[in-house]
Amino acid sequence: MMERHKNSKLKAENLSIGYQNRKDQNVLSSGISFELEEGMLIGLVGANGIGKSTLLRTLNGMQPALSGTISIMGESLTTIRPQTLATYLSVVLTEAPSSKNLTVLEFVSLGRQPYTNWLGQLTLEDQKNIETALALTDTFKIAHRKCYELSDGQMQRVAIARALAQDTPVIILDEPTTHLDLYHRAAVLKLLKRLTLEMNKTILFSTHEIDLAIQLSDQMMVMTTTDFYFDEPCKLIESGKFSALFPEDTILFDHKTGRFTIKD
Repeated sequence: MMERHKNSKLKAENLSIGYQNRKDQNVLSSGISFELEEGMLIGLVGANGIGKSTLLRTLNGMQPALSGTISIMGESLTTIRPQTLATYLSVVLTEAPSSKNLTVLEFVSLGRQPYTNWLGQLTLEDQKNIETALALTDTFKIAHRKCYELSDGQMQRVAIARALAQDTPVIILDEPTTHLDLYHRAAVLKLLKRLTLEMNKTILFSTHEIDLAIQLSDQMMVMTTTDFYFDEPCKLIESGKFSALFPEDTILFDHKTGRFTIKD
C-alpha cells in the first residue's frame, strides 16, 4: 500500500482502464497505482495506442474505470458531484474547442462557470482570476482577438489560461504540445513547470516529447504493453524503464544522456 501524504491531490489504487461492452472488457492497462502531491509536474509517456488518453479520461471522470479506485482531494471520484469536481480539477484536451468564434477573453472567462450564478455574472473575484490567468500565460495582448485567428501555439496557451481561470488545484492536459514546433513545445512545458513552482498546481500531462518531459518533470508515468511505472525520472532511467517503451531494433534509450536515438 502506498504511503499517504497530507498534500495528496490525485490518487489511484490498483486501477484498471479500458472499455466495457455487454460481453466482456477490453483492458488496456491494469495495476495502476500512484499518488500525486501538491506542486508537482508529472509527465505521462508511452507509445501510440497504449492507453494514455484513456487513463486521463478515466482520471477526470469522462470514462469509468474498469476496477480500482480514484480519489481527488481525498474524496472518491465516484461520489464527487460534477459541480464540485469542476472546482477540483480542470482539463485541457487535444481537440480544438467548438467555441472558436469567441474572443480569447470570452473563452478564458468560461473557466469561471463553476463559480458563477445561474446568470453567469462575473464577480470582481472572477475577473481577478481571469486577469491572472491571462497574465501568467502571456495572452493579455491577444485577449480581444477571436480564437479562430490564433496560431496553434497561441491557442494552446489560451486553453491553459482557461484552466487557470478555473482555479483548480489539479490540471490534466492531454498532449498539450501536439502540432507545435520545438520552440513552442518547450515553451508550453516550461509554462507548466512554472505554474507548479509559482502556484503550487499539480499538473499531469501526456506527451510524446519524452526527452523534454524527462528534463522538466518532477515525476513520470511510463506505460508499456505489460506494465505501468511511476517514479522520479532519474530513478526510471536507472532502472531501465524507458528502454521498454519502443522496440530496441529501431530506437534506443541512452541512459547517460537521457535521450532516445535511432539505431543504425
